[in-house]
Amino acid sequence: MLSRRSLILTCGGFLATPAILRAQEARLRFAVGPFQPTPSDTRKAFEPFFKYLADRLGRPYDLVVTNDWAGIAIALANGQADLAWMGPWGYVLAHHHGGAQAIATVKYDGRPYYHAIILARPGLTIPSWPEGAKGMRISFADVGSTSGWLIPTHYFRQRGIDPKTFFQYRDGASHPANVTAVANGQVDLATDFDRNFNSMADRGLVKREEVRIVWTSDPLPNDPLVVRQGFDPAITARIQDIAAAISEDDARTIMPTRYTGWIKAGHSAYAPIEAAGLAVGRLQPKA
Repeated sequence: MLSRRSLILTCGGFLATPAILRAQEARLRFAVGPFQPTPSDTRKAFEPFFKYLADRLGRPYDLVVTNDWAGIAIALANGQADLAWMGPWGYVLAHHHGGAQAIATVKYDGRPYYHAIILARPGLTIPSWPEGAKGMRISFADVGSTSGWLIPTHYFRQRGIDPKTFFQYRDGASHPANVTAVANGQVDLATDFDRNFNSMADRGLVKREEVRIVWTSDPLPNDPLVVRQGFDPAITARIQDIAAAISEDDARTIMPTRYTGWIKAGHSAYAPIEAAGLAVGRLQPKA
């Protein structure tokens, strides 16, 4: 499992020969964020897509699953991953701090966008939103999450609310943990995104009546496929073409449930995410 503190590639403890180094360079280093409740769930759901890419390119590969969203941005910035399927905010961080570049946006149920949401316990009385939720227990996802931290933070601050003082605030949870915490009554409110909630409900991990949605964001660009700075442009172009050519029928066998393919996209598709990051002070304007 990959994390911000554990991203070291080794050569078995011995000095690598030129031949070994060449073999390692031939391997594609893929990474994926914590989209599922556990790393093993994420690997099971997402590895068929990465294997498909590697097979089409005729290259061996390694796949690592990060345990947080910021970790995957650091992996790209440090050159420890060549290509990643990641969240939009993590991508913008990787772009600003390490020059990573989006090459495609994933489609979910045929659409290249999704929504951040805030969930509440079903019996919770909120006289008005968001003012009537003051003092309630809220769980945000980790600070590398688009829908779980950046977008709700931006939403509240636009309304003059600092969530850390307005609520009984905590952050750092995964999205599945946030949904479970609301359903179990451990918190009153939690951030999430519609794709995750629908996926958990479809798989029976939560019942829809166990939570209710009290806020929905404007549309946000879906997850990007991202290459690190300096990655071979010829291979980048091939990967972009391979991903964009995946049909809905192909996607049913090589992509997680309800993901239906990719569209070609660049950094401009993530301008709304970048603007939110600048607004909350997590990014500095480029000179």
